[in-house]
Amino acid sequence: MIIDSLNEFADAVSVAAAAGTALIGNVIDLGATPQDLGNGKPMYLVITVPTAIITGGAAGTIAFSLASDAQAAIAVDGTATNHITTDTFVTDDIALAALQAGTTAFVGALPTGAGKAYERYLGVLAIIGTTTVTAGAINAFLTYDPSAWKAYADAVN
Repeated sequence: MIIDSLNEFADAVSVAAAAGTALIGNVIDLGATPQDLGNGKPMYLVITVPTAIITGGAAGTIAFSLASDAQAAIAVDGTATNHITTDTFVTDDIALAALQAGTTAFVGALPTGAGKAYERYLGVLAIIGTTTVTAGAINAFLTYDPSAWKAYADAVN
């Protein structure tokens, strides 16, 4: 499978940040009147972890949200439209198994139909609670077939 760079939010983008909500990586411009994102086919959000996500000593939490907004700088104050939120992961100075390097943290279908309408810009938010994330990075992208997705080292595929 080839990942279309226009459907990629993050490619080894750091999630190290203080507690709060932050926009991670790029946004996708869905156009002035967003419609069916998959043109009749289900699309999936995939979030992988190329660098283990940890906090410095004290346990903290991190979750990810696929959100849309009318502005490219997607709001992190809760006013953006939330479409998907992952489970909340608890981590400390030793990364949780789901947040170790080389793991897939989330795969989920984008909501369709009578759900919340997509606004013009689509992006991924990191929701960090309790304490600062001191290290870690994610890859996040959209794909039609998550089962065929496979990571390759740069220039190896």
